[in-house]
Amino acid sequence: MSKAPSLDDLRRYAIARSLFKPTTLPQAINKLGFVQADPIRAPARAQDLTLRHRVRDYRAGDLERRYPKLDVEEDCLVNYGFLPRQHLSLLHPREAKRAWDAKTRQRAAAIRAFIAEQGPSHPRLVQQHFDLGRSTNAWGGSGNATTKLLDGMHYRGLLRVTHREQGQRIYAHVEHSDDPRSPQQKAEALLGLVLAKYAPLPSRSLGQLASLLGYGAPHLRAQTRHMLQTARQLWPSVDIDGQRWYWPEGEQPRAARWRLDEELRLLAPFDPVVWDRLRFEQFWGWAYRFEAYTPPAKRKLGYYALPLLWRGEVLGWANASVDDGELHLQCGFVAGQAPRDPAFKAALERETERFSVFLGLASA
Repeated sequence: MSKAPSLDDLRRYAIARSLFKPTTLPQAINKLGFVQADPIRAPARAQDLTLRHRVRDYRAGDLERRYPKLDVEEDCLVNYGFLPRQHLSLLHPREAKRAWDAKTRQRAAAIRAFIAEQGPSHPRLVQQHFDLGRSTNAWGGSGNATTKLLDGMHYRGLLRVTHREQGQRIYAHVEHSDDPRSPQQKAEALLGLVLAKYAPLPSRSLGQLASLLGYGAPHLRAQTRHMLQTARQLWPSVDIDGQRWYWPEGEQPRAARWRLDEELRLLAPFDPVVWDRLRFEQFWGWAYRFEAYTPPAKRKLGYYALPLLWRGEVLGWANASVDDGELHLQCGFVAGQAPRDPAFKAALERETERFSVFLGLASA
């Protein structure tokens, strides 16, 4: 019998399997299965910060520029982002927790018919034909009711995003194909998708992800709960200090293929390597927090702190900014100071140069 993996093995495995050798943009998205999106640009959006480590010669904005020609969709899984189009049949038809009333359904049907006839449409064009006034959003503020309805139609699979214009979604009519798999098979496939993206996962985090699938696949909540119980009995796992860890069938966390390199990487707050905060603390012994929505006086790491990964350790973080066309990094370290190893300084300089090229501030 082979030796059970240790926590160090799982940490190395988590990093190496997620930070795979850079490939093409379509292949990287397929390997990841899902790329979380976020509108904050500090100094680039989360989806771009995630992809730059995994796509050859990636530049900020490449995903948005190339999106219309990719077999990729803006949609929801455990949160909002981009995923291979092949997965949409697992998620649709989708129904929201709160059903529309008859008046809203009539409005949605009219807008959908208009877009089907008009073709890809900017929300402004829809607004000109269907002025629905203002509505209250989830935070108690006021917003454009037409925009809110378009968002709801997209979530329900009545529309798709064809591309963006200055950040605005351009919507088109869509008909989703039927999926012959049973609800149980769909739930199993979705659980496998999130495990493959975030593995290895502690049991509690796996349960959290299964619960978050209720956002992307609310129609499969019951099946997901049931299949999670079955999956926990079938997936490879190990118990470490009373915590059960899971990973995909066929992978060996202790295998020699999971090797770490000498490169330093500044990771997005939602990068798969650091996304699970419970796993982060168990791997690296400190708590990383995303503080963009924390009052400035209460921030400890900064507005958009990027975890700093080197030689298998997250040693600290950096807040990146651009001033007069030059990238500036303000770094903080868990130990209170940067490593004195000259190799660290050289690695940070290489990462700074790569980051500058990614942002278009320097040439490769």
